[in-house]
Amino acid sequence: MAQEELRKEETLAMRNRLIGQSCKLFYSEDPVKIVRARGQYLFDENGKRYLDCISNVQHVGHCHPAITKAAAAQMDVLNTNSRFLHDNIVLYADRLAATLPQKLCVFYFVNSGSEANDLALRLARQYTQHEDVVVLDHAYHGHLMSLIDISPYKFRKLAGQKEWVHVAPLPDTYRGIYREDHPNPGQAYADTVKDLIEDVHKKGRKISAFFAESLPSVGGQIILPQGYFPKVAEYVRSAGGVFVADEVQTGFGRVGHHFWAFQLQGDDFCPDIVTMGKPMGNGHPLACVATTAEIAGAFTANGVEYFNTFGGTPVSCAVGLAVLDVIVEEDLRGNAVRVGAHLKDLLTKLKARHEIIGDVRGVGLFLGIELVIDREKKTPATEAAAHVVKRLKEEDQICVSTDGPWENVLKFKPPMCFGMENAELVVKCIDRILTDMKASDLKLEKEDI
Repeated sequence: MAQEELRKEETLAMRNRLIGQSCKLFYSEDPVKIVRARGQYLFDENGKRYLDCISNVQHVGHCHPAITKAAAAQMDVLNTNSRFLHDNIVLYADRLAATLPQKLCVFYFVNSGSEANDLALRLARQYTQHEDVVVLDHAYHGHLMSLIDISPYKFRKLAGQKEWVHVAPLPDTYRGIYREDHPNPGQAYADTVKDLIEDVHKKGRKISAFFAESLPSVGGQIILPQGYFPKVAEYVRSAGGVFVADEVQTGFGRVGHHFWAFQLQGDDFCPDIVTMGKPMGNGHPLACVATTAEIAGAFTANGVEYFNTFGGTPVSCAVGLAVLDVIVEEDLRGNAVRVGAHLKDLLTKLKARHEIIGDVRGVGLFLGIELVIDREKKTPATEAAAHVVKRLKEEDQICVSTDGPWENVLKFKPPMCFGMENAELVVKCIDRILTDMKASDLKLEKEDI
């Protein structure tokens, strides 16, 4: 029997009553009720269409027919756990291996980025027999207790920093301690990690891992300076630790020219562990840890079986394979290069017209616009960013969200099918809104005089 659709007010009232209030809605003052989606578009209960600049999880586009077909076909035949021998899990692992450096050749399938990062932490500790972890300031690695402990973005609002967690400065060349004018910011920021490790050793403690998002997202869509990862890896490995690249937000070709964002740091750079998640299943819960034979061997040697009920099921792997096929068949990496470059160029031109735009940064379809009250002082324009987001939704039916420690960075991580015309529309609308804001500010100033 078909379920009767609730009116928006009823849905909202039931959600407020039944769902934990810490589970926030987009546009909480006036939420959008989305009932269907396709490609880069969302549709509300009245059929109104919204352009989606938010959903990086729906990597190849919402409800892609090839993904739906692959999932339904496999679900119709078999969906057991991974203790039964089946082709899909090995075929999928083999396809993933082909995208990674050769030494990352062992895979563990899980359900979410949080599970992947939790397992990466276990692998690192088992292999090194050390406990301590170095993370970047403002990092977010997941919602499990173990990951809140290594996520400054979360633990600063909760129980605080554990003694085994050590926070290195975020390599932000726009507002960090070393900026664009520094001759070698990659080396300078890497040296802060080296100093941190030395401090840890003085306390009689040892490093198990350095964890970093390949492009820090919650930190404000940060593009890391060249040379940073290779030098940090050198220092961490010298201290007996391993390098973990968190690709949960950035993997699977979002950056365009590379399949993985850590590859932006050079062809010779290879992490010891890579975690992946969000875009991997296009909305299906699918995530993974890739590591070396040596690290996997140490994990096996502890004598405790690792089993994940839903990780690597035939359906999950069928979905994962279909996502990889679509990325290639529709040249979505090429699209990320072309559309991302066009969007970044248009936004950079916009920066010349609007003082409030302090920085435009990004690569492929991973972009951020940092809004500031004063370009010299770089004072975050948090309220202005929220105002832009609200007006884009209400006036233009464009969904954009903010990020960064001060929520003043407009972020763009749309589905990878995002087109040139979408990029042009977004920039045109932002231009209009910023022009309006500037005009009303001038009007207020005149009234004050």
